[in-house]
Amino acid sequence: MVESDIQRFGEGRTKARAYFCYLFSKNIPNRLPSLTQEMIVPRLLKIKADLENCEGAYLLDNKGVQVTPTYAADREITEDKGKIRADRAYYYRAVRESRCSITDPYPSLITQELTITASAPIFCENGNLQYVACIDMPLEQVLQISQLNSTDTFFSKLFKFTYLTFAIALMAVALLLFTHAVQSFFVESITFSHLAIDAMFKATILLTLSLAIFDLAKTLIEEEVLGRHKETNISGPNKTMVKFLGSIIIALSIEALMLVFKFAITAPGQLIYSMYIIGGVALLVLSLATYIQFTKNKNAGDHQ
Repeated sequence: MVESDIQRFGEGRTKARAYFCYLFSKNIPNRLPSLTQEMIVPRLLKIKADLENCEGAYLLDNKGVQVTPTYAADREITEDKGKIRADRAYYYRAVRESRCSITDPYPSLITQELTITASAPIFCENGNLQYVACIDMPLEQVLQISQLNSTDTFFSKLFKFTYLTFAIALMAVALLLFTHAVQSFFVESITFSHLAIDAMFKATILLTLSLAIFDLAKTLIEEEVLGRHKETNISGPNKTMVKFLGSIIIALSIEALMLVFKFAITAPGQLIYSMYIIGGVALLVLSLATYIQFTKNKNAGDHQ
C-alpha cells in the first residue's frame, strides 16, 4: 500500500506543488519592506486552518533556524523553536531554487506516519532571503489534493499500454537478433579448430544489439508499465536514454574493434576509417558523461 501511495504521489507531484505554491503566494506577504514574523505567522496559521488534517506549520529564518514553535493540530511544540533545520530538504531546496517546493514523503516526527513538507522562501523588498515558511501535510491528504482526474487516468493507462506494446515488439526484435547470431555459428562452422574471426565479430555485434534492445524493453516495462523506479539520481526517460546510449556505445566500440582487426589484415590503408568510428565513440562517451552529470544534478534537486 505504501509503495503504491508513493507511486501515486510521484504521478501527482506537480499538481500538489502547484496547489501549495498557490496557497503560499495568495496568503504569505513577500518582497515587501519591513517584513516581520508578526506579519507572516497569522497568514501561515490561516493556511494551516484552511488545510484539512494539516500536521504543523512553522517559520525558519534565513539561516535555517526555526524561529517559531511548531503549530501542530492540537498544540504548540515550543521545544522546536531554536532548532537548526538547515540540513533539511524543505529548507535548502526552497533557498537554492528560490521558489516553493515540496519534499518526498518521509516519516513524521509528530505522527510517525508518512508526510510531506511544503516550503516557500520569503524575501524582503531588496530580494534578500528573510524567512522560509513550512507546512507539514500527511501523505494521504496530499494524494487527495493531487488526485488525477479522468482525463489524466485515461492517458496514463493509454501510455502504459503503448509502452507495453513497444516493449513486446522490441523483445521480439531482440529474440530474432539473438537467434540469427546463434545460427551464424553453425552456418559459418565456427569451432575451436576453425575460427572465422569476421563471423565471430558479426555474431558478437548481433548479440550485443539484442542484449541492448532487450535491456531497453526491460527498462520500459519496469519503469513505465510496472512503475518500479529504482533508487538512483537518474530516473524516468533520462535513465532509459542513458542505458540505451550506453548499449549503443558498446556496440559501436565492438564494431570499431572488428574493423581495426579486419583492416590490419586485409587493407592497412583503410585503418583511418576505423579511427573515425573510435573518435565518434569517444565523443559519444564525453557527451553522455556530460548529460549524466547535468541529469544527476537536476534530479538530485527535484527529488529532495
